[in-house]
Amino acid sequence: MKLIIPMAGRGTRVRPHSHTVPKPLLPVAGKMIVERIVETFGRTLDRDIDEIVFILGPDFGQEIKDALKAMSDRQDAEATFRVQEQAEGTAHAVYCAKEDLEGECIIVFADTIFDMEGSVTIGDADSVIWLKKVEDPSRFGVAVEKDGRITDFVEKPDEPISNLAIIGVYYFKKAEKLLDEIQYLLDNDIRGHGREFQLTDALDRLLKKDNVFKKATVDEWLDCGTLPSWLNTSGVIVEKEHEDIDEDRFEGTKIIPPVYIGDNVELENCIIGPNASIAEGSILKKCTVKNSLIQEHARLEGCNIERSTIGRHAELDNVDQEVHLGDHSKVGVEV
Repeated sequence: MKLIIPMAGRGTRVRPHSHTVPKPLLPVAGKMIVERIVETFGRTLDRDIDEIVFILGPDFGQEIKDALKAMSDRQDAEATFRVQEQAEGTAHAVYCAKEDLEGECIIVFADTIFDMEGSVTIGDADSVIWLKKVEDPSRFGVAVEKDGRITDFVEKPDEPISNLAIIGVYYFKKAEKLLDEIQYLLDNDIRGHGREFQLTDALDRLLKKDNVFKKATVDEWLDCGTLPSWLNTSGVIVEKEHEDIDEDRFEGTKIIPPVYIGDNVELENCIIGPNASIAEGSILKKCTVKNSLIQEHARLEGCNIERSTIGRHAELDNVDQEVHLGDHSKVGVEV
């Protein structure tokens, strides 16, 4: 079965980090967002994913493809790459993989991390939509359900017609049916919210043709779409996955759990945590770091940071404030 992941968006709300990598490749506790999503399918789906189709922006370079190829290899899946030249909505993004829309597939928009207990059984469904109960459904597209079947989709309802938010994960038994409906939208210039081609409009057309839609309800749905939400999600995952860390490995350093510390990290005379994530190869000296996320091979000295995000290979000296720095940035360092 194919897994199709549209990820051509620029991720403007997580800049500066999305200047160099697409948002789904950003790390949460040492693992890319997109890899966490793929692993969730491996754990909860009743069939195997053997191919992952990545829909990329036209300017995404070879380094990004190499990272996605390596991730696919780790998941025993083939990697295929398609390009969305211009962003024209969610249905248009999926259409950019039109040659892959055949047979069984899952489409997932990799903005969030989700998890659930048990497994998803497809059964006789033509489609399965992953949903999450929310307190304020007016902020989301929602699915209306009756007797275990989905009967309607409503975008950001004014009235409380349903509290089941659509999280952006969809299974199709015959993806070519979805392609036909997207093609209809494009051919007839049927645009929805934001004057873009919306996947929910294609789903609604399938629903009206008596396709059987069922739900899979997730227990955890964590947003990574902004800097604060990325930090909050990182804290939740670190709390969930953290293991005891031997402070004696690090000279003069106090660890306040929960924290994530990657391989080959050097800490000297530091206070780390709580809710700190220090990625592989980073070097920190005389620093206090809490509620922050530091990416690979960063170097910090004499810093006191909180609610901060630090890019790969960034260098900071004597920084005492909240800060958000992209890859290879330098602050307080001679250049």
